[in-house]
Amino acid sequence: MRGTGPDSRTTTTPLTRRTRVHVVSDVHGNTRALARAGDGADALICLGDLVLFLDYADHSRGIFPDLFGVENADRIVALRTARRFEEARAFGRALWAGRDRDSAILDGVRKQYAEMFAALPDPTYATYGNVDVPALWPEYAGPGTTVLDGERVEIGGRVFGFVGGGLRTPMNTPYEIGDEEYAAKVEALGPVDVLCSHIPPDVPELTYDTVARRFERGSRALLDAIHRTRPRYALFGHVHQPLVRRMRIGVTECVNVGHFASTGRPWALEW
Repeated sequence: MRGTGPDSRTTTTPLTRRTRVHVVSDVHGNTRALARAGDGADALICLGDLVLFLDYADHSRGIFPDLFGVENADRIVALRTARRFEEARAFGRALWAGRDRDSAILDGVRKQYAEMFAALPDPTYATYGNVDVPALWPEYAGPGTTVLDGERVEIGGRVFGFVGGGLRTPMNTPYEIGDEEYAAKVEALGPVDVLCSHIPPDVPELTYDTVARRFERGSRALLDAIHRTRPRYALFGHVHQPLVRRMRIGVTECVNVGHFASTGRPWALEW
């Protein structure tokens, strides 16, 4: 199912009792924990990055090492961590020489999606991460999963707005889009109670990864929307080890819901 834009409303829980939702992001292949993520909640919200192309903590996991082995995974992680992106791309091109890159990657993505979408509880509300492949989601999202991007939905009397994907970077991950396109999706939401996105607003404390020792890209459009529309919460992921996981911007509580691939624990919101 898909939302139908800023005026869509889907009430999933009665308003006569408390509502609890669990929120996850950056699942990256952790299917076992994903199957339990909705336990005890009225709904699960997934902020994307289901795909695991390469696990930077365990280089034996993901599509890349399945194709090229752990030693080559070690090498490309070292290059990317050192921000030697041109060398990493050249190394990758050499590995892919003679292979159908798109076909091989899509085969790996399809296998992961089949497992992870089957694990999602009913109801789930999901948007894309920057490493996801949106074109494949309709094949795997069941009737209990609502996919939203630049759209909003009502859960337990609160309006949740969703913006998927990431902004363009040298990493060139599958679902990166231009700033103007991203801003248009944010603008389409209008005022919401809970602003849900994969990437954070463009605030240094929220975008800096303390392990990678670099700033990830955050969205100025999200930050502007927070100042302008004053949602109760802004929920996001993307930055796996942020300098600050939670901070207030005006009346809005901004929360990095955590790197679900490593923690296996959802973040809970109850009202």
